[in-house]
Amino acid sequence: MGFISLKDWRARSAGLAQAASRAKALLHPAFGLSEADALSVNEIACPDPGCPDVETVVLVMRAGEPTRALRFRGPLDDLDEAAARALALEEAGLRAL
Repeated sequence: MGFISLKDWRARSAGLAQAASRAKALLHPAFGLSEADALSVNEIACPDPGCPDVETVVLVMRAGEPTRALRFRGPLDDLDEAAARALALEEAGLRAL
């Protein structure tokens, strides 16, 4: 593992924060969340075989319901409207259980 400067780390962190904000802006209306609900979006490394190098984990926290974890098989920057709709459908199925 190579050395990463504080400047590079801050730039990457700022880029991820912007990507997370953009993803939340797509996901919030797709899930139909209210002001009482919360959404967490994080890009993580996935070392498991058959898993992409990077995936995005979405936590949907609806008031009065258990938290649901959903996975998008790709980086935050690749999460688009179609992916947001697919995640919303997956979460709707989990809520129906």
